[in-house]
Amino acid sequence: MNTKKTGTQNTATLAVETPASRALAITFAALLGVFVVGGVGFSHISAVHNASHDVRHATAFPCH
Repeated sequence: MNTKKTGTQNTATLAVETPASRALAITFAALLGVFVVGGVGFSHISAVHNASHDVRHATAFPCH
């Protein structure tokens, strides 16, 4: 929190979350999830693919 001293009063500047900023954050989180599951899960690099495959089994995520 940013604080600015003006005389004897302290004023604080707070970040305000708007519906648009929340929707943007949710969209980017969904895109990141799609990249991780799709991009890494279907990777042709066997070490990356096998690591994601093991994580899917460990978290009971269906992959077969």
